[in-house]
Amino acid sequence: MDMMTKISVILPVFNGKRFIAKAIESVLDQSLKDFELIIVDDGSTDSTREIIDSFDDERIILISQPNQGPGQARNSGLEVASGEYVMFLDADDWFCSDALETAYNEAKSKSTDISIFQIIKYFNGEYSQNDWFSLNNFDESFENRVFNPHECRDFLFDMSVSACQKIFDREFLLKISARFPEGIYFEDMPFFFYTFLKSERVSLIKRHLYVRRKHEGSITESVDLKFLDTVPAGQILMDIFIENDWYDMYKFDLLAFKINGPRYALMGIEEKYRKQLYSLIKNDYESIKSSQYYDDYLENLGPVKRKFFSDILKSEDYESFKTLYQTKS
Repeated sequence: MDMMTKISVILPVFNGKRFIAKAIESVLDQSLKDFELIIVDDGSTDSTREIIDSFDDERIILISQPNQGPGQARNSGLEVASGEYVMFLDADDWFCSDALETAYNEAKSKSTDISIFQIIKYFNGEYSQNDWFSLNNFDESFENRVFNPHECRDFLFDMSVSACQKIFDREFLLKISARFPEGIYFEDMPFFFYTFLKSERVSLIKRHLYVRRKHEGSITESVDLKFLDTVPAGQILMDIFIENDWYDMYKFDLLAFKINGPRYALMGIEEKYRKQLYSLIKNDYESIKSSQYYDDYLENLGPVKRKFFSDILKSEDYESFKTLYQTKS
């Protein structure tokens, strides 16, 4: 009987010629050798494909597809994954040399559905940490043991949603039919809350196993356009909580989280996209107003978020909203 591959690493890439070689090398050079690297070339038009083809390793599985976005690319990888566990790598980033071995040993020895490790950030030759990626919102009582996700109830919405920060039991993902939302950015966010709250056994690895690269090329206009997707991502998230009977337990923090994503996006997005984002938010809030959840928003939101919510509903267009929101805010 063939032994199952230990880990399937899923690496989606779109026009990643600058950094893809480093990402691939970081997997091929792992201390754990028993893995498959599933690279999903999501319609690259630069030299990404040639760089991938320059690697000759039988553990690499290449999927080439027309450009369909990060959620769909990851789902394509999940469909062919055959490993005992699944890990995700973004094309700009890389794994530390013993990441797979450390994550596998943790997940295997504790029989976890999900184990979460630390990420370190890299920018212009400098490494830095933040509370999110360092898992600082978990106090010492969570360390060196298996816990249930509902133990994190008080800080669930302050956790890092990155799929790249976790090792998942593949059977668990199959059992719960886990998939990334397709056609939108922020696909990590609904995927995280669904998989995390469906899990029963979670553990932490208080070590940096993953390096997240920030670079000038990633801070482009398209990042701003992505923020339009904070609205559909939030709608998908609400549906997940309602469908799985988690809504009442998490209502207070969920509604704040739902309002805050688009609220911050509207404040931060380039002026030229604000009317478009305002329209998306306005349509969303109008549908909330006619739903059974409307009173929950009014009763559970704090004053700043409630004013934002009400001012969007009261206003006719972005200009009138701006006037309303700036008074008293």
